[in-house]
Amino acid sequence: MRPDWLTHPLRWQRGPVPWAATARGAAGMAVPLGLALAAGRPAEGVLAGLGAMFAGVNDRPAGRRTGAVQQAVPALAGALGLLIGTVGGWWAVPLLGAVGALSGAISVTGPVASAAAVQLTVLTVLGCGMPAPLPGWARAGCYLAGAAWLLLLRQLTTHPQPLHAERQAVAAVFDALADALDAAGTDRAESARRHLTAALDRAGEQLRTDHAHPLRTRLAAASALCEAGVALLHAARPLPTRLATGPRRLATAVRTESLPGPLPVPAAETPATAAFDRAVLHAALAFGGVPGAGAEGSGWERGGRDAFGGVPGAEESGRGVFGRVPSLVGGGQVAGAGGPGRERERGRWRGLGWRRGVAGLVLGARRGVQRGAVPGVRPWGRAGRAYGVRVGVCVAGSAALALGLRDGHWYWLPVTAAFLVKPDLGPLFSRVVNRFAGTVAGVLLVAGLGPVLSGPWWPVVAVAAAGALIPVAQRHFAAQTAVITVTVLAFVTTGGDRAAAPARLLDTTLACALVLLVGHLPGLADTRARVGQRAAHALRHTQRYLDHVLLTGRQEPHPADTRRAELRRTAYRTLAQARAAAETAAAELSPGTPAGPDWLRLTVHAERLADAATAYAVERDHGAPAPATPAVRTLTRDLAAAADALDHPGPAPAPPPATVALPPELAGVAAEVRRIRVLATG
Repeated sequence: MRPDWLTHPLRWQRGPVPWAATARGAAGMAVPLGLALAAGRPAEGVLAGLGAMFAGVNDRPAGRRTGAVQQAVPALAGALGLLIGTVGGWWAVPLLGAVGALSGAISVTGPVASAAAVQLTVLTVLGCGMPAPLPGWARAGCYLAGAAWLLLLRQLTTHPQPLHAERQAVAAVFDALADALDAAGTDRAESARRHLTAALDRAGEQLRTDHAHPLRTRLAAASALCEAGVALLHAARPLPTRLATGPRRLATAVRTESLPGPLPVPAAETPATAAFDRAVLHAALAFGGVPGAGAEGSGWERGGRDAFGGVPGAEESGRGVFGRVPSLVGGGQVAGAGGPGRERERGRWRGLGWRRGVAGLVLGARRGVQRGAVPGVRPWGRAGRAYGVRVGVCVAGSAALALGLRDGHWYWLPVTAAFLVKPDLGPLFSRVVNRFAGTVAGVLLVAGLGPVLSGPWWPVVAVAAAGALIPVAQRHFAAQTAVITVTVLAFVTTGGDRAAAPARLLDTTLACALVLLVGHLPGLADTRARVGQRAAHALRHTQRYLDHVLLTGRQEPHPADTRRAELRRTAYRTLAQARAAAETAAAELSPGTPAGPDWLRLTVHAERLADAATAYAVERDHGAPAPATPAVRTLTRDLAAAADALDHPGPAPAPPPATVALPPELAGVAAEVRRIRVLATG
């Protein structure tokens, strides 16, 4: 079996072609560059084209507001880099080292912050090393103009239906739930659960900046269904295929703004099936009414002959939906869709305002400040410091090497190092291999088309073609590098350097060698700093969720219960981030590095712990006995000790003996906590 570090460079992401982003990319760079060339201002055109290029790299599927933040924040960071990148010669080396260290530390806080850090570093390098007859403020203005142009194109080409992307994201949650129900009891169940929680988190991100909208009510209903679905998956028993029909109908109803029709439900024979039964009812109410029974059945049939039926119609006097579950409805309003609790939630959102939503998108923070909240992964933590040192050393070292080789056009080497050394962009060896292969492909392509690329307008054609390919090329780092290499060579040619291709190959080779060397230094190759802090952060959020599940009294599980849903989502989100970091670490080429915990096994058991806690929460809601407080404290203390061991490696104290027996429903939870502690401290 081939090692992961050898096969990772060959992996290619799959998905539909983003035609709208392709059209935006074609016009994004070509229009400002063409207008500038026609006006005889090539320098301004190159800078505007760079702004459009980086905005195109960050042009990812999202709603209008989320997409604007994803592109605007990095663009502002790039403009700041051009403003401060006015130092020439050897004085640029300490400046780039400081900016690289800051950017590396910022990268740990979230994906938008990471993109902003990349642009800050790269544009500072370009400001210091790329000749341009413009002051810093003018270069920053041209760069922002190009980014603003692509942002305008995005707003003009977004789907005309309001909140179309948000609607698709909520529908994707129901689709993922249906797939998870189909996978129950098979070896695909854990993977399906991860896809489900990822879809739920993406939908929450899409709706983060929308204060009050019916989609939020439907997302809350989806969250309740997901909780019951996770409990069904945890039971590890196959489910009837008809059970997945309901979520798929709900997904269609979200997309088409219609009623879902009859929704099959399981026989409420276990706490998990009873929870799913109730969650289906909440989903029906969240869509504005209760579907009447149709061909699927005429009532809630129970027993062994037929465990499924349609949701009963309201005409069943005294025995319909509203009669069966009186706690869901009060004063003519559906819980979760209206009423005082919902109005308090809306008022709290209005008070927080859009600033909290933007900050959450950039830094990965969650809305609201809750007592006892776990602090996020901070730039000044162990991972932030390690990232900062790694990026700062590589960028400063590559700048010094480039300045020692030549006086002009030395920026390519440190720019390449900045793209390669970012630890959150994938395994280092894989990035180096793909960067080199992509640069060679781009240079050879430009060289091969050299005879036909004549005249002053060929750079405009080249950036139009490359811009159209960027959204698709992002699925593989080598393809993205090749497309960006063609784009940059076109910009360099516009600036007057027509013999840049050979130097680009040499600079890329040197940058790859330098980054491989620095990236595998003993103090920077240890995965404890890069993965350990992320895993510890996830364990602490899992501990908060477990603590809430075990110590909070029995509650009616409906969409208005946002506290438990938010804790569950945060736990699964941070666990997914820890798993991604663990998978990246597993694909690293790590010769001679100290052995650390088995990160993948640790994150798998932490995810199973969250699944077990979710299943127990459902059982508590349906009458399972509450554990004794001392036993709960023992479990959460063990989990906290595991997180502390990851944050502060060293001899771990022996776990205290359990003095109070746990109920049998918590056996799975206790077993996973023990496994996590052994993996974290062993």
